[in-house]
Formats: sequence, C-alpha cells, structure tokens
Amino acid sequence: MNLKSIIPWSKEETGLSRRGVGEPLDFLQRRMNRVFDDFLGRSPSELWNAFDGAFAPQIDVSETEKDVRVSAELPGLDEKEVEVTLTGTLLTIKGEKKEEQEEEKGDYWHHERSYGLFERSVELPAGLDADKANAKFKNGVLKVTIPKKPEVQSSKKKIELTTK
Repeated sequence: MNLKSIIPWSKEETGLSRRGVGEPLDFLQRRMNRVFDDFLGRSPSELWNAFDGAFAPQIDVSETEKDVRVSAELPGLDEKEVEVTLTGTLLTIKGEKKEEQEEEKGDYWHHERSYGLFERSVELPAGLDADKANAKFKNGVLKVTIPKKPEVQSSKKKIELTTK
C-alpha cells in the first residue's frame, strides 16, 4: 500500500520537511487555531471563556521607583462585591458578578440571570510594604497602590560602562 496516496497533504505543504517543526498533530493543532482565529477573531481559550460565561477582569500592572500599581476593570460591580488580598507577593482580586436583564413588550417577556464567582491573581515583585497598601474603587475600576519598602527604593545603583 502506498501511504502517499492516502495522506491528503505533503511535507512541503505542512512545513514538516523543515528542521525543528513539530509532528503532524502539532500542524493540525496550529491549523485549527488559525481557523478559529480567522473565523471568529478569537483564540480557542477566549471562546471557551465566552461560552461558559466565565468572567476574568482585565488587569494592568505598572511599577515606578516608589510603588507598584494594579488596575482592574470590574464593570457592573460595586465595592461590596469585590475583595482584594495580598499574600506575600501574590495579589488576588475576587468577587461575584451578578447580572439580571428583564424585557417586557406586549406578549413578549424575556428574563435572564447570570451569576458567577471570579478570582484573578497576579504575582508582584518582592519588597513591597503591604501595610501601606491602598485600594480605590470608582466607576467599575479598581486601583491598588502598594508602596515599595525604603530599602528597595534606594537599592538601585547605576553601573558605569567601560570600553575595556
């Protein structure tokens, strides 16, 4: 039996003839990911979260010489539904998102509820002063500021470059 007659692609088409490229199943996985990306504009993991109703807040982390700042988008929530903790260097934001929609027009009535817990953690650099951390919540945006300890702030030292 000639295997080339039953395989629907050649090594040249898949790129498998090049050194360091994975097996045919890797190729198939990449192609399927590309199909999802092209068709829906999202990766398979994003689609999974969208379909199972999971909510994961978007987080931005920035660092200055004096502190670390974390910003999280939590639309539709109020501060009573959000909990922020710092354990060592792990900052965790968790809460519960509750959403209800009701629409009534004549004979038509639509009622939808969506509830779910969420938790998002981010590892922060060492040397932060957890006792002086503060968090503000306004218009669905959480802003956490954690100052660095004085010894960490002053430990930065410029190293001179030489040509030798």
